[in-house]
Amino acid sequence: MQRGGSSSLKFLLAAGIVIFSLVKYFSSSEINEITGEKQYISLTKDDEISLGLNSAPQMAQEFGGLSQNANYQQLVKSVGEKIVKTSDASKTNYPFQFYVLADNRTVNAFALPGGPIFITEALLTRLQNEDQLAGVLGHEIGHVIARHSAEQMSKQDLTQGIAGAAGVAAGDVNTAYYAQVVANMVNMKYGREDELESDDLGVRFMIQSGYKPEALIGVMDILEAASGGSSVPEFQSTHPSPANRRAKIEAAIEKYKN
Repeated sequence: MQRGGSSSLKFLLAAGIVIFSLVKYFSSSEINEITGEKQYISLTKDDEISLGLNSAPQMAQEFGGLSQNANYQQLVKSVGEKIVKTSDASKTNYPFQFYVLADNRTVNAFALPGGPIFITEALLTRLQNEDQLAGVLGHEIGHVIARHSAEQMSKQDLTQGIAGAAGVAAGDVNTAYYAQVVANMVNMKYGREDELESDDLGVRFMIQSGYKPEALIGVMDILEAASGGSSVPEFQSTHPSPANRRAKIEAAIEKYKN
């Protein structure tokens, strides 16, 4: 009897954790002003902006600090600001900032919540024209406007809560571990969808700002070459395969040009 009572208590506790996690997640819904999508986000936009600004110096240091090349900095700033001012990105009040990082070996670009956007010298110097730069920056602006970082944080809170509940119910550390692995795979899938949505938004912003959206396909070629043709399966990567991204970009070009 005692063992059965203990099991019942574990399941009740686990159920309580699941219910709390679900209520917390689904009670924070809102419609994104640019994408029109319903999102579940617990952070306010002011929280996002504060988080991004506070994280920017540390992130820059991880890539060797900011580039000392004034021409690089001015080019990226001018292209980024042009996109923000002449596209639907102007309808948001995020304080976008654009920086070049000194790292000349890591081919990368990323956005922090609320507006800071970075591109490494290694990627910038591989780009062949301003249109490709606009594609990279438009993609990163898309991440900010679609609130992908804040959305991911809310999803991780939910999946971690459910994974923890599974461990409580089973009373087994291994069960909790495998539940967390599954939770991470779910979030990884969301990450790939975020990348595709940002490609779509990047095309949209490029066209609105007068850039050639086909240049974003050229960026995919550059990224693929820089990756050395990695054979990691797409479902195990946070980024979609370049071939998949090219197809989606071509579809977005047709959608926004017509």
